[in-house]
Amino acid sequence: MQRKQCGFTLIEIAIAMAIISLLITLTVKGRELVENSRAKSLANDFRDIQVALFGYQDRFRALPGDAPAASANLSQSPASAHNGNGNQRIEGDLNSLMSESFFLWQHVRLAGFISGGVDPAANNYVPLNSSGGKLGVSDISASPITGMSGGYIICSNNISGRLVKQLDMMLDDGYTAKGSMLVSYANAGGEPIASGNIIERDFYMACLSV
Repeated sequence: MQRKQCGFTLIEIAIAMAIISLLITLTVKGRELVENSRAKSLANDFRDIQVALFGYQDRFRALPGDAPAASANLSQSPASAHNGNGNQRIEGDLNSLMSESFFLWQHVRLAGFISGGVDPAANNYVPLNSSGGKLGVSDISASPITGMSGGYIICSNNISGRLVKQLDMMLDDGYTAKGSMLVSYANAGGEPIASGNIIERDFYMACLSV
């Protein structure tokens, strides 16, 4: 009488292991693709804001937010534009209410450089990045990260450690504690943090000097 075979053959085990290995590889690759896409989105935020800043200056000979004739220049829109004081600075902490940093978004949107709502009272007025952190622009004197130079800064908050290192490599020199882009603690700022001390599961703020 022929005995029934119990368990799996070596061929069946090998096939199962190959399938598991393939699934793991696809999962890792899928995660890498998602993270690369998010890093590109974060980098594009900085690039788009730079284009808006330079484009506004070129068209109106003034900084957005600081423009003293914004209400006149942007009068084609039904929204009421807030005028700045015209001192060639984007004053106020990042997105602080009623500051030039806050009204900058209204100016660049009314001018058509960036999409989004122009009502400062709306909940979605301040733009968010792909990580759900706030974007902001301000005078260099209001930088939340110490040691930055230049005229003004563009900041993006709530970025994971893994992504913030990718972002610095895409926009600067890959060193998060030096160069035109510096990285510090999310929602707090302070001293810049070296790349080797960035923890991938934690969240950070990145600011680029312009």
